[in-house]
Amino acid sequence: MPFTQPELIAELQRLVQTAEAKNIRLRAIGGLAVRAHQKEEHPAFQRDYPDLDLVVARKQRRAFESFMPQAGYTPNKQFNLLNGAQRQIYFENRAQTKADIFIGDFEMCHKIPLEERLAAHPLTVPLAELFLSKAQIVEINRKDLLDLISLLLFNETAENDDSKINLTQIAQLCSADWGLYKTASINLDRAAALTSQADSPFEPRHRERILARVDSIRRAFETMPKPFAWQLRDRVGTRLRWYEEVEEVQR
Repeated sequence: MPFTQPELIAELQRLVQTAEAKNIRLRAIGGLAVRAHQKEEHPAFQRDYPDLDLVVARKQRRAFESFMPQAGYTPNKQFNLLNGAQRQIYFENRAQTKADIFIGDFEMCHKIPLEERLAAHPLTVPLAELFLSKAQIVEINRKDLLDLISLLLFNETAENDDSKINLTQIAQLCSADWGLYKTASINLDRAAALTSQADSPFEPRHRERILARVDSIRRAFETMPKPFAWQLRDRVGTRLRWYEEVEEVQR
């Protein structure tokens, strides 16, 4: 029988804590990680979370592969054989819940380095990278856009990782990757548009908070260093594809 949402959250915490006890740095990413940073309930953010999404340090890959069967998970051997250096799939033995594991970096439409950043929070990847993991989705759907808005509503923007969305880190990653900057900028505009529309599910005080944080990220983009290669790519713009096309992973 599939996990209920409370059971899935408990299972995520168990996996991370059990791995930590074995000196394996495993952190959540994806919808459940966003849910972990939600400070209060809001009807706009109520949804199902069918899978577990996690990141493990690349240097701990072998130890992690030994750990997962001990933790009650069976590997997708074919997928892991072909993709195991970047991404792995496991299934919980009882509920058959899928665990999607990213090795070292999060790579979908854009690459977000995480290898050296997994210690910033005890359960999830840092808020800056969690924000970018949603903002990097080129064909973003309403569910992921609402995850992005949830992060903006419940978490301050600042210049550090102290339970905040680190503007310095976002600017550093987007200064090094024009494509990531471009997609994140587009999705900031989408988040602002959804928040501001007449039938928005957010009350005025929430709208004001979300839009203020959107503006703080936009200002970080305006003032961040823009290397010569970045400026050249900016001149080309969207006439050339600036992102990787992502194929759906089959069970």
